[in-house]
Amino acid sequence: MTFKIHITILVLLVSLTGLGQKTWTLDECVAYAIDHNLQVKNTTFNEDASKESYRQSIRNLLPNVTGFSDYRFSTGLSEDPTTGVLVNNEFYSTNYSINANIDLFQGFQKLNNIKASKYIYRATQEDVLQEKFLLAFRVMSAFYDIKFNEGLVANSKEQLRISQSNFDLVKRQVELGLMAKADLYEAESNLLGDELLVTQNQNLLALSKLTLLQEMNLTEEESIELQDTFDPISEELTYGFSVDSVYGVARSFVPLVKAQNLRVKAAKKQLQATRGGLYPSISLIAGMGTRFSETNVDDNDEIISFRDQLNDNLARFVGAELRIPLSLGWANRSNVKQQKIAFQQAQNNLEIQEQVLFQLLQQLVQTNNALIAEYEQSNKRMEAQELAFSIAQKRYEKGLINAIDLFQAKNLYGVAQNENLQVGLRLKVNKSTLDFYNGLPVFNLN
Repeated sequence: MTFKIHITILVLLVSLTGLGQKTWTLDECVAYAIDHNLQVKNTTFNEDASKESYRQSIRNLLPNVTGFSDYRFSTGLSEDPTTGVLVNNEFYSTNYSINANIDLFQGFQKLNNIKASKYIYRATQEDVLQEKFLLAFRVMSAFYDIKFNEGLVANSKEQLRISQSNFDLVKRQVELGLMAKADLYEAESNLLGDELLVTQNQNLLALSKLTLLQEMNLTEEESIELQDTFDPISEELTYGFSVDSVYGVARSFVPLVKAQNLRVKAAKKQLQATRGGLYPSISLIAGMGTRFSETNVDDNDEIISFRDQLNDNLARFVGAELRIPLSLGWANRSNVKQQKIAFQQAQNNLEIQEQVLFQLLQQLVQTNNALIAEYEQSNKRMEAQELAFSIAQKRYEKGLINAIDLFQAKNLYGVAQNENLQVGLRLKVNKSTLDFYNGLPVFNLN
């Protein structure tokens, strides 16, 4: 009685554990991966840095204000700060000053730098989004790899069940003397082969789950269960994708292209800012200063108080500065040429990204059409192999064919099932990728 109670408790615990196992949807896998991926976090640091650079470029419009103070103890032959005469005495003195300057005109360098840094900041935002999209595609690929391997395991288990039934049938026939023992060996060999195939497919499934866990950075789990809601056969087969129309949509929002387009605009503003260094600049300057020295005495040779000296020695100035870049070793013109090359390179990189995107979409559209044709043919082949195996099974049970013919028909049916599953999943991934570039919400990145 006690043994039965222990068994009942164990069964309940196992059942509760199974019920507590979380099942993940594709959106949940993508969302978790984005929240925990270190590379995504790294790109957000670049975004934060460029945001601060952009803010600082605005603050560069503010006046530059500097303060100065010193304390000096002089001994021996030193200049008297009060009279300017050299004296041989020990004394201390101190100076205070504050200066400010603001650029009135600098060839619009600061304004162009603000616009350039803003474009770069927006480009880094697109970089973060691009990294998220790349991660989402990797997660989707790993997700459907698991689905494929789950299908392989299910198919191989079905093949194993059939082999087990045939082995049991042959064993009974041999015991009744209706079949030769060689038939039993053939049935056993096929049974063992199917058992090995189940083990191999289960190992592939475990490896694909590990790949998804690594992409998600889900370190606290050793396995993962996915929601069983996918049916590739229910997907509507669509031939009507146009490369030009998809490219027109994709070009407007794909982060990689948008980021490079923003970098072209930034390079143009940086070129304009660099050209500003060829022009004269005007600055408004102002300041004030005062000092104290032990050598500053009154008529009674008493040191004038610290406060009085600061008030008496207070000096102010205001003015303007004009700086004309006459010659700096041709450095300014060289900088302009270098920045012009950088601008041309940014334009060329944009064309490269657009070309890569267009070629990718060409491949996706062509692959979509090819996979649809393959999937339709695969369905027909699987149905035909299923019918052929069903007929072979009945003929084998009546002794009209041998075990080798039956096993060959069964294996062909199993291969057709696996090929159909593979083509269906490839079609699903390719279709989802095309939908993404067509602007459809394939991933919920929020």
